[in-house]
Amino acid sequence: MTPEELLDKLRPLQESKGYFFNRDRAFVLDLMESLLVNRDRYGYMACPCRLASGNRDLDKDIFCPCVYREADVAEFGACYCGLYVSKDWNEDRIPHEVVPERRDPEKLMAGLLFEE
Repeated sequence: MTPEELLDKLRPLQESKGYFFNRDRAFVLDLMESLLVNRDRYGYMACPCRLASGNRDLDKDIFCPCVYREADVAEFGACYCGLYVSKDWNEDRIPHEVVPERRDPEKLMAGLLFEE
C-alpha cells in the first residue's frame, strides 16, 4: 500500500467522524509513509510522532488515530502531530497552537527504551 492509497482509504472514514486531514498534503503523505513504516516495524500503525515501545499492549493508546486525538482536536483544533485537524483549523478560523503531550510519562519512557 502506498501513502496515497492509505490516505484515500482513511479520508472518508475519518471525515464521517468530523476529523479532517491537515491541508498540507506533503506533510500528510509523509505521516502516512511513517504509519506504513511503523506497521511494518511493529505490526500496527503507531502514531508517527511518538516513540513506540514495540509492545502492543503498551502502545495501544497510540494506534493511529490515538486515544488522545478527540481531546486534542476539541481543545486545540489539531491532534498532537497535526495529522488530524478540525475544519476550523484547516480554514484558519482558530489559532494553530502547539498541542501538548497527553501521554503517560511511563509510556513515553518505554518508547525511549525500545530496542530492535
